[in-house]
Amino acid sequence: MIRLDRVSKILGKFHLREISLEIGEHEYFVLLGPTGSGKTVILEMLSGLYPPDTGEIWIAGRNVTEMSPEERKLGLVYQDYMLFPHLKVRGNILFALKLQKTDAAVAEQRLQEVTEMLGIGGLLERHPATLSGGEQQRVALARALINKPSVLLLDEPLSALDPRSKEIFQQELKAIHRDTDCTILHITHDFNEAYLLADRIGVLHKGRLLETGTPQEIFQMPESMLTAEFVGMENIYEGTVFVDDSGAGIQIGQVKIRTVLPRTMRTQIGTAEPVHDSKNSGIISKEPSERRTDKVRVAIRSEDVIISREAFASSARNRLPARVLSLDNYGAFIKLTLDAGLPLKAIITKQAVEELEIAEGQDVWATFKASAVHVFEQEK
Repeated sequence: MIRLDRVSKILGKFHLREISLEIGEHEYFVLLGPTGSGKTVILEMLSGLYPPDTGEIWIAGRNVTEMSPEERKLGLVYQDYMLFPHLKVRGNILFALKLQKTDAAVAEQRLQEVTEMLGIGGLLERHPATLSGGEQQRVALARALINKPSVLLLDEPLSALDPRSKEIFQQELKAIHRDTDCTILHITHDFNEAYLLADRIGVLHKGRLLETGTPQEIFQMPESMLTAEFVGMENIYEGTVFVDDSGAGIQIGQVKIRTVLPRTMRTQIGTAEPVHDSKNSGIISKEPSERRTDKVRVAIRSEDVIISREAFASSARNRLPARVLSLDNYGAFIKLTLDAGLPLKAIITKQAVEELEIAEGQDVWATFKASAVHVFEQEK
């Protein structure tokens, strides 16, 4: 449905660099990145507000690189909604159809369809200034959808909403995607939005597309170290790969942890998948013959670390004795900072803290699977 082929754009000091991206028909695609990464630049080039300096943009099999916004027939909802203050809700939603001189009966039928879908039939005679943020958002969506666009572009659509309204609107966006034929491109810096709404996610950083993947791939198994840092993998270390009689691992200072190496790395060092050893606690005391490679970086999500007062039998191959340095309260969960021979963060529930009677200075065990240790080749 949408294809960007090596698209670049220079705007002042900002440089969008050779973005190549494909978004499938009826896909809900979220472009995720921090402020200033280039998300809105991509959206505005897709909508036709300005052309790329190099590269091509294709939509539904058409090269639209030089087409005007009107010719592209897209729906666009801006972050600040951009409703016309002098027009009532009815006039705002019907504005595009009026410019196109759409038959009055057809326009009225479409108006009824979109207002019923979004539950705003009772707002038609009100002015935008009298509406809440959520109501303005629905009006802006109705205005974008009334033309029955094949592609809907959403620019940070939930950023101005309070938490409860945001939760409701997320469900409405899911329903719109399900009930229409639209392909949706949604840009945001919010991890929760991306995880809950996206079929696939693209991560943008300083004008470059780092990677694309499903929400699980991006948040649990990122390919890029920059992506891992951006999505909140706090336990990030430099280490050295080793292979011994029990399989592969990473040595970080004096600590050795077990991992599953990426296929390319296994090929380079000539080892197969690590063989599971139920007796191996993850702390290797013996010194077998080992083969080593260059340094790598590894990341472990704090959610993947299990905390216990005593060591317990588990299929997880890494089990480290640790001391609790601090507990930080985040409302629904507690973040522990641990000394496990390396600095380690873990997230557990309040209930778990109470049941285990965890306190600062206490000795605990930190357990995590080999598959939870994500290995990245050291960037040059």
